[in-house]
Amino acid sequence: MEPRAGVSKQDIREQIWDYMEARNLADFPRPVHHRIPNFKGASRAAEHFPRLQAFKMARTIKVNPDAPQKNARFLVLNSKKTLLVPTPRLRTGLFNKITPPPGATKDVLRKCATSQGVKNYSTPVGLDSRVLVDLVVVGSVAVSEKGWRIGKGEGYADLEYSMMVSMGAVSQGTPVVTIVHDCQVVDIPETLLEDHDLTVDYILTPTRVITTGCERPKPTGIVWSKISCEMMGKMPVLRSLHCREEQAGKDVTLRDKRQSPPGARAALSTVRSPRELPSLESGSLQGDDVPSSTVYVGNLPRDARVSELKRALSARGAAPSRLTWQGPQRGAFLHYRDPAEAWQAISRLQGFCLGANTARVALARRQGASGPAGGRAGEPHPDP
Repeated sequence: MEPRAGVSKQDIREQIWDYMEARNLADFPRPVHHRIPNFKGASRAAEHFPRLQAFKMARTIKVNPDAPQKNARFLVLNSKKTLLVPTPRLRTGLFNKITPPPGATKDVLRKCATSQGVKNYSTPVGLDSRVLVDLVVVGSVAVSEKGWRIGKGEGYADLEYSMMVSMGAVSQGTPVVTIVHDCQVVDIPETLLEDHDLTVDYILTPTRVITTGCERPKPTGIVWSKISCEMMGKMPVLRSLHCREEQAGKDVTLRDKRQSPPGARAALSTVRSPRELPSLESGSLQGDDVPSSTVYVGNLPRDARVSELKRALSARGAAPSRLTWQGPQRGAFLHYRDPAEAWQAISRLQGFCLGANTARVALARRQGASGPAGGRAGEPHPDP
């Protein structure tokens, strides 16, 4: 099966998904659309994995959590190698180390390789772990014999790899393997590839082992201009890496910030007193003049002063353009020029303490028309 000329990545995805569904080539979950397909023969394809020299030499292997790679995860554990599995959608971290119980049998190892086992037998791997990944396994929707890869369109595998580069876990020489059905190996125009797209070195199918010999450079780190504020909000680990790279002097301007109109960064200058503000209650900010790019800082010491908070924010490089003080509620709203600045502040305020208290830092989002406690539409409040 070959894609027609002039196609897009999404065209190729749809063609693969339709083909696999029409010919009943997939196992549960069905339908395969918008997924990494769990194809029939996935376990057989994974049996090629331990025969690769790269597998034999590896000590730590990262395998994606999708269903078709379940047997690959088992084979890593059964070979007594360290298995790392990315956190689904990177919501709570980058990846977890799977640690089977002592004396685990093959049946137990197979359970550890399932999605439930990943939850029950895993421990988080932090950014400071200095882990080195020797081999990477990713899922694909389509892949070419040249090593060009197309995922399901959400970009998580590309981002995972870029994040591993940023934390020093992988390098250009780290081999990348994908495990797919034979029908997923198609011609892909190189013109569809971008710099952040991950390529593969080995393709395992039920019938073949393909060494791609791909020489196209893999991602060299996170391309921050491709990252949105929304993604930053969903991935704490991404915010931490953003803060680190910013402190290292790298260009970490987000996509949203690049698109915003130019303007000088406002200095922290005005603190409005409660008398100047609409009523403040239950951690929400009411009034029509409230900007959307607002960060809530809570759990401040009872005796905290505005001046003390201002100094601490400035020291962190998170000075807002305006600050709304909520002394009785032990919190404050920090108003920034745009969402990109707000997320940048959240990144810089990770682990922020004032006095003996670790502050709660979150984006203040607007309530809907039927907000809690009879609030009006458009009212920001702490994101739970």
